Amino acid sequence: MPNNVAHFAIHADDCQRAKRFYESVFGWSFEPWGPPDFWLIQTSPGALRGALQKRQEPVEGTGMIGFECTIGVDDVEATLAAIETHGGKVTLQPMVIETVGTLLMFEDTEGNRVGAMRYDDPAACG
Repeated sequence: MPNNVAHFAIHADDCQRAKRFYESVFGWSFEPWGPPDFWLIQTSPGALRGALQKRQEPVEGTGMIGFECTIGVDDVEATLAAIETHGGKVTLQPMVIETVGTLLMFEDTEGNRVGAMRYDDPAACG
C-alpha cells in the first residue's frame, strides 16, 4: 500500500461557520455523519474525502498544530478574493514556485493554516 494521504480532518470552533467557508470558497459538499458536529467532506467526485469536526480542545499560542494541506485550484487570484470575501485571511500573497506553480497561504475562519496552489502540471494535484 502506498503511503498516500487517505483522509484529512478540519477542526473547527464553529463548524457551521467553517462549513459555509469551504462551501463558498471551494464548492465542497458536506454530509452529516456520526456524532454531533461531524460532517464528511467531498471535495469533488472520486477525490480525497475528509471530515469537519468540532475542535475538542482550545488552541493556545500561535504555532502550527497539525498537518498543512494545500488545495489545488484553477485560479489563485479568484481563490484569494473568495477567501477574503468569506471571512478567511490571506497570510502569504501568491508566489511562484518555479516548476511547481503559484501558491498562496491563508487562515480559514477557524484559524487553520491552509495552502491553495495552481499547479503548473494539473496532474500533480491529484
